[in-house]
Amino acid sequence: MNLSMLNQARELKSRLDEAQKELSSTIVEAESGKGAVKVTASGQQKILSIKISPKVIDSNKAEYLEELVSKAVNEAIGKSQKLAAKRLGKLTGGLKIPGLT
Repeated sequence: MNLSMLNQARELKSRLDEAQKELSSTIVEAESGKGAVKVTASGQQKILSIKISPKVIDSNKAEYLEELVSKAVNEAIGKSQKLAAKRLGKLTGGLKIPGLT
């Protein structure tokens, strides 16, 4: 490996590290049930919070609440993954690098 390639690799690593740091502080939100369940996630697919409206908390309708939570969590994770793919894809030229997303 020549010096130029080594420098390019270091530059890419530095940019990827910065992008990962940026993603960790980026927030995405999703909701379901017309706002009854709200989920906040980081750009690194970590769930930060789940807010549930008291209006949908009913022990007789637990399955409905479970569906709302699942839908909002999946949507938040999906948004986070798209955000990460967009930001990291610019740096990697679309190359899939394990552990980055």
